[in-house]
Order: sequence, then C-alpha cells, then structure tokens
Amino acid sequence: MKRIAIFGYSIMSLEVMNRLNKDEYSLVFIGKDESEAASVEEKGFETKIIDFRNDEELKSIGIGADVDILFCFYPRDSDNVFLTISARAIDKALTIVAIVDDPESAEKLLAAGADKIIDPYEICGRKTHDMLSKPDITNILDDTVFGRHDLHIAQIEIPQGSYLENTSSCELKLDEKHNLILIGVVDKESGEALHFAVGEKECTLNAGDVLVVLGPSREIRSFKEEVETV
Repeated sequence: MKRIAIFGYSIMSLEVMNRLNKDEYSLVFIGKDESEAASVEEKGFETKIIDFRNDEELKSIGIGADVDILFCFYPRDSDNVFLTISARAIDKALTIVAIVDDPESAEKLLAAGADKIIDPYEICGRKTHDMLSKPDITNILDDTVFGRHDLHIAQIEIPQGSYLENTSSCELKLDEKHNLILIGVVDKESGEALHFAVGEKECTLNAGDVLVVLGPSREIRSFKEEVETV
C-alpha cells in the first residue's frame, strides 16, 4: 500500500483525500496548526502537525522513508516551492505533485523537483471550452463521472497466470461488465508511460502490465479480485 502525505488545507486537498481509494493508499494530512488538523481528523483521516521548513520534522512523518507520494497544496506558490526543494533533497525517488496559483510558478516548481503540476485555472479553462464546443460530450461526462462522489482511480496489475494475459485491451469492455472506465494501460515492456485507452492503438495485455481504471470502489474491488484470481 502506497503512503501519501498531503500538505496544505484547501478544498482541493480535501477533495483529493476523499477520492483516493483507501484500499490502495495510506493517507496522512500535514496541518500547520491544531485547527486544521482537528478539522481533517473529524473526517476520518490521519493527521500530523509539523513545520514543513524543518527537514528533521519532514523526516519524522516519513519523507525519505515510507512516504511514496507528496502533494503540495499550500495556497502560496512560494511555500510549495520551498516544500518541494526540501522534500526532493531528502528523497530523490519521491513522487511530488504540486498545485500552482500563478502559472509562471510552474517552471519554478518543476525546477525545484516537482514531478507533476496541477494548474486549476487551466483545468477550468479546458472544461469551459468543452462546454461550449462539445456540449453533448460534456453532459455525458457530468452525468457519468463528475456527478458521482464515489468514483476512484485505481491501478490494477495483471499477475502471472491471469485470464487477461495475451488478451487485447479492447476486449475488456469494462463499462459493460463492471461499470468501470479504462483510462489506460502501463505496458511494462515499453516503459512506465501510460498508454491512454482513447486515441491510441489497442495493446496486448501481459503479466506485469497495469490497468488504470475509474469507477465506484465496490466495482474496482470486484474487478481486482477477478483479475488476481489465477
């Protein structure tokens, strides 16, 4: 189970915690004071209070040890840059995802060591464009994806001997059989890149490949059990 540390109290950080699959991820929220920590703890999440500017305190919550992914959700870009620099210096292999308020800060965060940047203004801009240019598609997405609150993204690795070995990704038909959406496949033979299910050619599934799916947690668990039965 991957360990995720989330820094910064905001609507987005709370939404991320609510949507991450608790069967696959262990979450810890890092608050700046008792008020933030208590608010998040009431929602059932593990919380800790530290000074993110102190390297020893970062190490005390697992940076450089058992934390695999770090989310930087502070409202000030300068705080996210500082946290990214500090965390990257402690752990070169850590996956760091950061939000930006000013688009010009994106390059600073990448230079500081962030792996992924989230620009909420760009996301809103794209959605607005889609609403105007592709209203039918947008309505479908709103009804089937954005309108639900129990949706999760999960990674399911195909084990040796699974019935999915040597089948084609187009044969999965997850929407019909499991009420899931296949986002893409990570083909281990060709590297760690995600090959999206839409817009790219179908691929042959092998042991070790990872399916990235979207759907209700119950359906994800059911499909995962089915895949892992050998």
